Amino acid sequence: MKLEMSWGDAARTLAAEFGQRAVAHDRDGSFPHANFADLQRAGLLALAAPRQWGGQQAAITELGEVIGAVGYGCPATALVLSMQYLTQRGMGRVGTPWPEHLARVLVEEAVTSVSLANSLRVEPELGTPARGGLPATVARRTPEGWRLSGRKIYSTGAPALRWYAVWARTDDAEPLVGAFLVRADSPGVQIEATWDHLGLRASGSHDVIFDDVLTPLDHAMGLAPLGAQSRDTHMQAEMTVLLGNLYSGVARAARDWLLTFLRERTPASLGAPLASLPRVQEAVGRIEALLLSNRRLLSSLAGELDQGAQVPLADSGLIKTLVMRQAVDVVQEALALTSNHGLSRRNPLERHLRDVLCGRVHTPQEDSVFVLAGREALKV
Repeated sequence: MKLEMSWGDAARTLAAEFGQRAVAHDRDGSFPHANFADLQRAGLLALAAPRQWGGQQAAITELGEVIGAVGYGCPATALVLSMQYLTQRGMGRVGTPWPEHLARVLVEEAVTSVSLANSLRVEPELGTPARGGLPATVARRTPEGWRLSGRKIYSTGAPALRWYAVWARTDDAEPLVGAFLVRADSPGVQIEATWDHLGLRASGSHDVIFDDVLTPLDHAMGLAPLGAQSRDTHMQAEMTVLLGNLYSGVARAARDWLLTFLRERTPASLGAPLASLPRVQEAVGRIEALLLSNRRLLSSLAGELDQGAQVPLADSGLIKTLVMRQAVDVVQEALALTSNHGLSRRNPLERHLRDVLCGRVHTPQEDSVFVLAGREALKV
């Protein structure tokens, strides 16, 4: 789809409406289906997909701008869209395990309809697979195809996903591990509505249960012994760009609400707006410094990726950690300036706080990041 405006401008236009809807979706934990219909009509659901299959193959800088804009309005929508983009970026990467015929189907569907995909990896006992371990979800080879059984938790976007890339092991004596592409409407798939979170309440990150679910034999991707898979450093760096922009978008939304509040709030004891106080101006200046730092860090990382650079895991992990910390600090600084007003549910600041805190949960977590960076610095 050819737009006269940039992709970022298109996302900002949509995000204004998303922000209006976000209040109700946050209150009742409902999934923002209408947002994804709007994104599809604007051509944004296949923005990251390879051009030869109908996608736009946008640069990671452009994708980060879109995610930041959508995150400003509705971070839950931006999180689901981030997973869509990461999946599509993986399809076009050199050495990808994605078979072309499958990738083509997913891209064509995303161009013509609301078709979303995400990787389902986390399990109740195992936790995040980034820390190692064999998945409990089992894929059993049969003459008609693979039969999958297991449970995945924190399955972001579950109410709207059409495709799952399910991380599982085979039932061999020496199991292989990989992803199995499964249609969400396959018999034996059940979504259990378990998501009742402090933040990102509209992301629909429910449990997905697989009970002897059939998927074709050619839907298995990247099967290899546990530990034989190489770490996708490029994907982690791209994830840092997208999720960093998402939570920086939340922080910017908090900052913008704060500025309006400070200009309009005129206590009787002061006789002037709070914005006139030097200590308030100083605090807002600290917020601007944090946002500038995030913007420069993410822009630099995205620029390196767009130029084809290989970013070390330690670097992208440290950037992720710094950006998430600084986004949280922005909102907490805003709360310190607004007292009870900021914590009132009639104002959006408390929602921004709950949402921005979720940024620290994403892989890689802070302890893993610092251990890796420390080991590399110490050469141990």
